[in-house]
Amino acid sequence: MLIIVTGVSGTGKTTIGSGIATSLGLPFFDADNFHPKENIEKMSQGFPLDDVDRMPWLEALAQILIDSEKTGGGVLACSALKESYREILQVQENMHWIHLKGDRELIWRRMLARKNHYMKATMLDSQFATWEEPKYGLKLNIYQTPEEMLVEALRYVGIKSNPK
Repeated sequence: MLIIVTGVSGTGKTTIGSGIATSLGLPFFDADNFHPKENIEKMSQGFPLDDVDRMPWLEALAQILIDSEKTGGGVLACSALKESYREILQVQENMHWIHLKGDRELIWRRMLARKNHYMKATMLDSQFATWEEPKYGLKLNIYQTPEEMLVEALRYVGIKSNPK
């Protein structure tokens, strides 16, 4: 089973994705951990990435998904802001997509509270400008608690029990 949790920075992709992975006994991959050094430096300086910057990163993430599928699956937390990015990550037909959504003000407050993250809150507007809302998958409202979101996500992927 392959699951991708998407959304702009600050929506809780890591929290929800790691919770799903733990509940299902699958490996969890945070896409932020796979950015090339150049991408991290660029974002750390407050500059948004462009499609050229993202391409090697997206291709590496697609390979991680392919490899994890061979061993039972995995959960990836990745912004995947554009449909063209999601197409690269769509390595099999029956993937589960979970999209986290919330308004800019709430996400802005969350990002300002972050410590030691290279993605600066000032870059949030560029993420919203780039975001192409998908017409498929589960859309989770981030106003819910993480526990409520996790229950809904697990129900979506076919797990009826309570999360661990």
